[in-house]
Amino acid sequence: MQAWFCDTLDGPDALSWKDAPTPEPGKGEVRVAIKAASLNFPDLLIVQGKYQMKPPLPFVPGAEFAGVVEAVGEGVKHLAVGTHVAGFAGTGGFGTHTLAPAFALMPLPPAFSFEDAAAFLCTYGTTYHALMDRAALKAGETVLVLGAAGGVGTAAIQIAKAAGAKVIAAASTDEKCALCTTLGADATINYTTQNLREALKAITEGKGPDVVYDPVGGELTEQAFRSIAWRGRHLVVGFANGAIPNLPLNLALLKGASVMGVFWGEFAKREPQNNAACLMQLAAWYMEGKIKPVIEHTLPMSALKQAFDLMGSRQVRGKVVLTNG
Repeated sequence: MQAWFCDTLDGPDALSWKDAPTPEPGKGEVRVAIKAASLNFPDLLIVQGKYQMKPPLPFVPGAEFAGVVEAVGEGVKHLAVGTHVAGFAGTGGFGTHTLAPAFALMPLPPAFSFEDAAAFLCTYGTTYHALMDRAALKAGETVLVLGAAGGVGTAAIQIAKAAGAKVIAAASTDEKCALCTTLGADATINYTTQNLREALKAITEGKGPDVVYDPVGGELTEQAFRSIAWRGRHLVVGFANGAIPNLPLNLALLKGASVMGVFWGEFAKREPQNNAACLMQLAAWYMEGKIKPVIEHTLPMSALKQAFDLMGSRQVRGKVVLTNG
């Protein structure tokens, strides 16, 4: 096999493409021949040593991938050689083959493309867990999506609309806002040129959003939370801005509002049956055409460093996917 190895925590430029022995699966493991993998913000953090999970060096980054089962280990019953799967294993995706725990793999319906599948589990799993499980989103409620043109942001628009909610999409450019409109957003806010709080007040007639989906962090978090509706739920998904905000807790008291952490990877590990039910609903919505990953760039696996550059420029709409052969 071949893969991109992280030997030091000096970022994407230090990654190297190397040959390695093709591994054999152990108990509860599966070997997957990778057809496609997608880039997520944690992939950047993990090769810089800034992510909460810190695998021992050297390791192969790439949390999210799709491919074909090539070998199964002892005790694996629900997957067989030749099964098409999507996987989210934290590492291992940026190569030609990987070993993954069987529980981290989702069998794919026949019409599910590898490219879509590689961009599906993390963004849609995270977002369904956030909106439907943590926030208990109800039809008719209003959701504010920050960073709405990114991978999880585009997923949030689609899932919220599938659940019958109204969506306000907030993004940093008019072009990104236009993309959000094509995905079904009911209103958009360009927070580079508009005041977020004033725009929210006008759109919601002073009520504020019931749910804030926040993968951005930084100064936008407090602005959004100050605008949240009574009994609102603010979902802490990530910190793409790079700054972890200090939120004055008196705001939660005054709004009767909740701040909810979203850690889908840990949810999937601790509550596998609940996670499986979420993924079944997502797969059904995909087959019905209600949700579909937004993929702006599809590149060969050899172009991983270029993919990191694209993501680092903060100009990607949706996801970047890498393919093998």
